[in-house]
Amino acid sequence: MTGRARSPLTGALLVLAATVTLTLAFSLLRVPSAVLFGSLLGGMTHALTSPTEIKVPALAFRLGQALIGVTIGTLVSVEALQRMGGEIGAVLLVTLGTVALSLAAGWLLALRRDVSLVTGAFALIAGGASGIVALARDLDADERVVTVVQYLRVLIVLVTLPLVIGVVFEPETGLGTLSSEHGPLALDLVYVVAAAGGGLLLARVVRFSTATLLAPLLIASVIASAGWLGDVAVPEPVQWVGYALIGVQVGLRFTRRSLASIARMLPVVTLLIVAMLCLSALMGAALAWLTPVDGLTAYLATTPGGLFAVLAIAADSGSDVTYVMAVQLFRLLVILLTMPLLARWLRRRGAGDAA
Repeated sequence: MTGRARSPLTGALLVLAATVTLTLAFSLLRVPSAVLFGSLLGGMTHALTSPTEIKVPALAFRLGQALIGVTIGTLVSVEALQRMGGEIGAVLLVTLGTVALSLAAGWLLALRRDVSLVTGAFALIAGGASGIVALARDLDADERVVTVVQYLRVLIVLVTLPLVIGVVFEPETGLGTLSSEHGPLALDLVYVVAAAGGGLLLARVVRFSTATLLAPLLIASVIASAGWLGDVAVPEPVQWVGYALIGVQVGLRFTRRSLASIARMLPVVTLLIVAMLCLSALMGAALAWLTPVDGLTAYLATTPGGLFAVLAIAADSGSDVTYVMAVQLFRLLVILLTMPLLARWLRRRGAGDAA
C-alpha cells in the first residue's frame, strides 16, 4: 500500500532532493554511476511511497538518451580502433564470443516466467550499461530489470578486478597513460549542442527504435574524431543530466510487486554474472594466445563492463591502454548497432516459444 498522495510538483521536488542527496552519498562511497543510481532510487522512492503518478516528459527522456549517446560517441577514436590493425579477426572472434556468452546467460535468466527473452538478453549483455539502460524501453525490454542487473554486473566487475589482477597477474604500477585533456568549456558546450541537437533532428528523420541514442553517438564520434572543434569532452554536469533523466524515468516505473520480483531473481543473476566473468576471462586468454598482446592487457580488454574503471586500472597497471580502449569500444559499438535487429529476432523467438 502506497503512502499519502502528493501534488505532482511536490513529488518532483522530492524526487530531485532525494536524487541529489543519494548521488552525493554514492559519490563519497565511490559507487560507479552515482548519478544514475541516485536518480533511480529517487524516482523509486516516490513510486513506492505515493499514489500520485509523475512522469519524465518524453522530450526530456529523449534528451537523456541523446546526452548518453554523445558521451559514448566522444570516446570513439579512429586512432584507437586502428590500433587493433591486423588483429581485427581475433578481436572480432572474441567480441562475438563474449556477446554469445551474454545471450546464453540471458536465455537462462529468461527461463523464469517473469522475464522475457528480450529482457534477459539485454539485462546480461556485456558492455555499455548506460546505453543499454537508455534503450531498454524502446526495445520492449523491462527497463527495471535491465537497469538493476546491468549495474549489478558492473559492480561485481569492479569489485573483482583488483583481486584478479593482484592474484593472477604481476602488474607494473603507473606505466600506462590515460589522457583526459580537452578544450575550453565553451567549445565543449558547442560540441554537445551540435551533436545532441543534430542527432535528435536526425532521429526524427530516420525513425528507428534506437535512433535517439545512436544518431547523437554517430555525430559526436565524427566531430570528435575529425577534430573540428579540437579536443572536446562532455562536461560532467551535462553527463549527470543525461544519467539523471534516464535514472528517474526507470525509478518511477517501479512497483512493490516488480521490486519483489527482481529481488527474488538476484541470487540466480549473481551466479550468471560470475559465470560470465570466468568465461570472459577465458576469452581474454584466447585473445592473448591469438595476438601479441600480454595477458593482463587481453584480460582488461575483454572484461565485461566498467569501461572507465577498466581504463583507469589499465593505465595504472602498465597495460596497453589504447588497445584496451579499442577492444572495449569495438564491442560496445557492435552491441549498440546490432541491438534493434537483435531485439526483433529475440521477440520473434519469444513469441514462437510462447506459441
